[in-house]
Amino acid sequence: MQLVEVTTPAQAREFLEFPPRVLYRQDPNYIRPLDQDVEAVFDPTKNKLFQKGECVRWLLLDEQGQTIGRVAAFFNRETAFPTNIPEGKTDYAQHMGAMGFFECIDDQQAANKLFDACRDWLQARGLEGMDGPINFGDRDKWWGLVTDNFGAPIYGANYNPPYYEALFRTYGFETFYKQITYHRMVQGQLHPAVFTRAQRLAADPNYAFRHMRKKDWRQYAEDFRTIYNKAWVKHEGIKPMSSEGAQKIMKSMLDILDERIIWFGYYNNEPISFYINLPEINEILRFFNGKLGWWQKVQFKYHQMRSTVKTMFGVVFGVVPEQQRKGVEAAMVYASSQLIQKPGAIPYTQTVMNWIGDFNPKMMTVAKLVGGEPWREHQTLRYLFDRTREFQRHPVID
Repeated sequence: MQLVEVTTPAQAREFLEFPPRVLYRQDPNYIRPLDQDVEAVFDPTKNKLFQKGECVRWLLLDEQGQTIGRVAAFFNRETAFPTNIPEGKTDYAQHMGAMGFFECIDDQQAANKLFDACRDWLQARGLEGMDGPINFGDRDKWWGLVTDNFGAPIYGANYNPPYYEALFRTYGFETFYKQITYHRMVQGQLHPAVFTRAQRLAADPNYAFRHMRKKDWRQYAEDFRTIYNKAWVKHEGIKPMSSEGAQKIMKSMLDILDERIIWFGYYNNEPISFYINLPEINEILRFFNGKLGWWQKVQFKYHQMRSTVKTMFGVVFGVVPEQQRKGVEAAMVYASSQLIQKPGAIPYTQTVMNWIGDFNPKMMTVAKLVGGEPWREHQTLRYLFDRTREFQRHPVID
């Protein structure tokens, strides 16, 4: 077997073409990621993390020169070499690199060759271990190994055959944390006790819940920013969002969003909560084989008009601290149900919520309160280069 670093356009193309050609050719659940999305991860002009870190990727060839695997290794200096380690977090490796975009035939020797390449490259740069399979970017894409429910992936989610878990664990990877994706039928009902509380709160004249109006997207971007900065900035490593950043996020969704499924909550006219759902576009992209040229964009619009998409994807949910534990989450779901549960009002039949780490039991409780049920499991795995070191799971968020 020969390991080849990806350095040419032809090798970059093979990095994209190998999985659908060899591994998933007969897999009815596989949906090929958009080539442009994958390539953007490895493009220094598009991925800002190249300013803070490094990345390398390889192809693995057999004796006949045929591709049998691929992988990438990367690290972010800011997170891999933190200058201020929070109190109480010194009991697990801090200097962590990462690996991802792993695809391989069912052969432990081949997998080991790929894992070894990542380990050696990261260790030479002073790292103590590696997490994977994850993304050289944000957690909203390609994060974690599928370990339960191997159905069709949602947009941006990792997909893999069941045998991958054995390849990782035999090498020595262990579970760092589990990622639970929740599911809810649109016509599902809240638990009676939660329903009563939500109904009461939704009837309080001080509260108002309404869906986004696309024509006012700039105002909703500002409301999103206000809630986000109050709800998330207190967490470690989260920086305040600027008005420009919020507008960029909202503008990026305009072509695909459905204003009827993006909801905001207000208390005395001040923004306090949001629940952002998007149409699950993989139900359209599955027809495009990773391409998104002008013809695919025409087809995309056609599928939008035909209401091809039947699934909503819950991207993010947030409530400002002073309104938490009051039932605002359930009240917003209840208010939205007055619209989306009307016969024929929307084409969607189910909601899939963004994954929640098992280190965040509070958010898992919220997902269940609004009617979510565990649906799919990914796992972020960790491998420590010093095999004598005691392994620690991800600490629970208080």
